[in-house]
Amino acid sequence: MQIKYTAHGTAYHGGRGGGTAATDDGKVSVKLSVPKAMGGDDGPGTNPEQLFAVGYSACYLGAMRAAAGRLKLKLSEDTTVEAAISFADREDDIGFTIVARLTARAPGLDKADVERVMALAHDICPYSDLIRKAQEVELVAG
Repeated sequence: MQIKYTAHGTAYHGGRGGGTAATDDGKVSVKLSVPKAMGGDDGPGTNPEQLFAVGYSACYLGAMRAAAGRLKLKLSEDTTVEAAISFADREDDIGFTIVARLTARAPGLDKADVERVMALAHDICPYSDLIRKAQEVELVAG
């Protein structure tokens, strides 16, 4: 494995429970809070699941562009990917897991082509590679 890039992020002052998180380059700094659905106060901050959803959707859209190119298809600039990231109890009752659903909308392509692009993108995307090893990801052509 040849590493091409490494990102560094650090959580401070309680992490998800009202703390902050930032990247080492200073480009991202966010307040964190716990959603009411998870027993929190739903404060002004974001949470790790939202950050993961944004990262996954951005990465997956890039993978879709690469996949479309390999399949000789063109994605419009209006193509979108929505990542729904759910925090769930694991079946072993020891810890938690992430459940992911990706919905892609690609104007100008029929559903079958979007599904082909999504399947190949799922093989290309490093977020998909990471999460697929622990959990199945639902792919939806919207």
